[in-house]
Amino acid sequence: MPLRLLPRKPLSDDELLEKFRKDGDMDWLGQLYKRYMHLVYGVALKYLKDRDRAQDCVMEIFEKLVKELPGKEISSFKPWLHVVTKNYCLMALRHDKSVQNREAVYKNNQVLFVENDYDWHPFDSNGHDDLEAKLKGCLEKLKAQQKSCIEQFYLEKRCYKEISESLNLDIKKVKSFIQNGKRNLKICLEATYEG
Repeated sequence: MPLRLLPRKPLSDDELLEKFRKDGDMDWLGQLYKRYMHLVYGVALKYLKDRDRAQDCVMEIFEKLVKELPGKEISSFKPWLHVVTKNYCLMALRHDKSVQNREAVYKNNQVLFVENDYDWHPFDSNGHDDLEAKLKGCLEKLKAQQKSCIEQFYLEKRCYKEISESLNLDIKKVKSFIQNGKRNLKICLEATYEG
C-alpha cells in the first residue's frame, strides 16, 4: 500500500511570529499578516472612511510591524493587531484634525507667519499710486515661486492649501515663499525710498 502524505498543518500565529523573530525572514511575517490584512483594512476603513487611506494604512501597519514586532511581547496576535490598527487610525485622525485647526487659524490670522512683530500687508497701498508702482516693480524682482505665492495669497486671497495645490508645492514651502517674498518686497521698497 503506497504511503499517503497528509496535508501539512499551517503554522499557528505564535509559530510564525517566533520564526520571524528568530531569523527576521519577512516571508514568515508576510504569511502571518496576510491572515489579518482584511481585519486591518476593515478597521482602517471604519475609522478613516476612505478606501485609499485604508489601503495605505494596511501597508503602513505592515511597515510598523517590521520595526516593532521583534521587541514586543504579544500574547495573542490578532487582538493586539486590532488595537495597533485602531490606535494608528486614531492618531492619523488626530493629526488630520490638528492640521485642519492650524490651517483654519492661519487662514483667519495671516499675521502668524509674518517674520516681523507688526502687520505689514504688501498690497495695502491706501491709494498711493507711487507706492503701488514701486511695489509692482519690486514684485517683478522676486523669484518666480515667491512672486506666484505672494500674488495668489495677497491679490487672489487664496489660502495656503489652495496655493499648495495650484503650484504643486508642500504647504510649508508655500508659507516659506510667502514669508521670504514678503520680506524681500519690504527690503526692495525700503531701498527704492532710500535711493
